[in-house]
Amino acid sequence: MSPDAPGPDGPAQAALAALAQQVQGCTRCPELAETRTHVVAGAFPPGARLVVMGEAPGAQEDATGAPFVGRSGQLLDLLLAEAGGDRARTAVLNTLKCRPPGNRPPRPAESAHCRPWTEQQLGLAAPRLVVTLGLSATRWFLPRTALGAVRGVVHEVAGLRVLPTYHPSAALRGGPRGEPRRLLAEDLALAVRLVA
Repeated sequence: MSPDAPGPDGPAQAALAALAQQVQGCTRCPELAETRTHVVAGAFPPGARLVVMGEAPGAQEDATGAPFVGRSGQLLDLLLAEAGGDRARTAVLNTLKCRPPGNRPPRPAESAHCRPWTEQQLGLAAPRLVVTLGLSATRWFLPRTALGAVRGVVHEVAGLRVLPTYHPSAALRGGPRGEPRRLLAEDLALAVRLVA
């Protein structure tokens, strides 16, 4: 994929919208299909060159059907803005499209069932850079890795440039002066520079 790829254009936007409609009816994970309120397919603004990818929807995302709208999403928006980025021009999705009950980690089979949806989304979005938030999202690209060993560095994976970093929830747990927040802010600033 070219680093100059402009993000999803008209035909890609239409294909992403059609894919989002398809994923709404997914029942590959019976427990998730039974307990979810909404499938959270993701948000792909036209022209988005940056994709931010998390693990799975939380309670507020499940309730609204939109990605990263809870406290973690608010911090993500703030740190993106401080870095000179704009959430309205950033694609946001999760590796899993349905909330696991009780916010438990995704099971391997669930991640495998959702993987084709996410692969198609990334192919259509054609981002210049994917920022992975947290270990689960990072391991989607770099299996059996430790986040501390790979964060803050761009990795080439299957034609995509991937920048692993901390999840905003880790930054919230660490507080406003904590190390995870500082490093997340640094990595988002790097991401904004790389897609400018």
